[in-house]
Order: sequence, then C-alpha cells, then structure tokens
Amino acid sequence: MPRILLIDDDEHLAAPLAAYFARFDFVLDSALRPGEGLAKLRAGAYDAAILDVMLPEMDGFALCREIRKESDIPVIMLTARGDVMDRVVGLELGADDYLPKPFEPRELVARVQTILRRQRAVAPAGPRRVFEGLAINLETREVLRLGEKVELTGTEFELLALLAADPGKVFNRDDILNRLRGHEAELYTRAVDIVVSRLRKKLEPLDCIKTLRNAGYTLAVGKPGAP
Repeated sequence: MPRILLIDDDEHLAAPLAAYFARFDFVLDSALRPGEGLAKLRAGAYDAAILDVMLPEMDGFALCREIRKESDIPVIMLTARGDVMDRVVGLELGADDYLPKPFEPRELVARVQTILRRQRAVAPAGPRRVFEGLAINLETREVLRLGEKVELTGTEFELLALLAADPGKVFNRDDILNRLRGHEAELYTRAVDIVVSRLRKKLEPLDCIKTLRNAGYTLAVGKPGAP
C-alpha cells in the first residue's frame, strides 16, 4: 500500500485527508513542521510527499530544496493562492506537480495516482536505452552521463525516458504534458520549459536535448548501442 507524507501546519487537515486517502488504498502520514517532515522522510519509505508552501521554520520552497538534496521522491506542492509564480518556482526547485488551495481531496488523490502511475510505467521495448555518452535504465530509473550517475526527479526522468523512446522525434509541449502529467492534472506549457531546462543542466556537458523553434523538443544523440 503506497505511503504518502503530508507536511502542512494545518492540524485539522491531516485526519480527514488520511481517512479519504484510505478509501483509495493509500496510507497518509503527516507532519506539522518541516523538521519533523524531513525526519520522517529520512526514517521511512514514502512513495510521495505533499508540501504546503506556507510553513513555519522554512517555507515549502526551501523544504523542497532540502528534500531534493537527498531524494528524488515525487513532490506535490500546495499553493495557497494558486499563483503562477508559486507554481513556476516550485517546479524550478524540483517539484513534480502543484495544486492550488482550497482543493478537492479527490483531485489531490488523482494527482498522486498520476505521479505514481508515471513512476511505475516502463516502456515496452526493453529496460535500457544506451546512447553515446548517455545510458538510461527504465527499470531501476538510473541515468548515467559519461559513466557518472545523474540524480533526476521523477518528472525529469519521465521526460528523458519519453524523448529516448523515439530519438529524433519532435515532441511538442502538448504531447509532453499529456504524456507526463496525465489528463487529471491542470496543464500549462511553461512547466515543460522549466523541466527541460533543469534536465539539460543536469546532463551537461552533453548537449542532447534540442529545441526546434515553434515545434518542440527532441533527443539528438548517437545511435543506441549495446550496454
């Protein structure tokens, strides 16, 4: 049964939300403060984390940054205002999704289900993609750049796996959003640009993700070879 950690200082939120998540076979644990949440993440095996932006000790953005130093666990951020800038900042820091407050519990469950479904998805053509300077293992979700392991968030990995499934094919932003974020999630094209930018930086000095103006993105690498 998947375990989710909610980090939110609203002490009245966790209990009813946990009861609702249980209807969908999720265990929802909670922490009121970032320090407590970080300790729980380090001590337990969680499948995803949900962070409120407005928190004591440190805000959700700083907390997301701390989590990303140690883990690639999927992160959903709750933004009180639903501000576009909050969403952009969260995604730039490595969040996988966002949901404005107030929200319907069913939508939050749908976002979690979508993220976990993406994580479990394995391309049918085999578990490995090997290119010049780049190796992707779809089963272990490990990426090697020039022989060195690269730590990617769930969304970054899924984007790379999507591009690697058909090198040379141009994927436009709508293709990427529909494939990676699911139809339940609110879509906006700025999110794709942010994730591509983060992924490019992590893959440096490889220059393998190309932008075709007014068309989309493609993986431009050497022909796959044997592992």
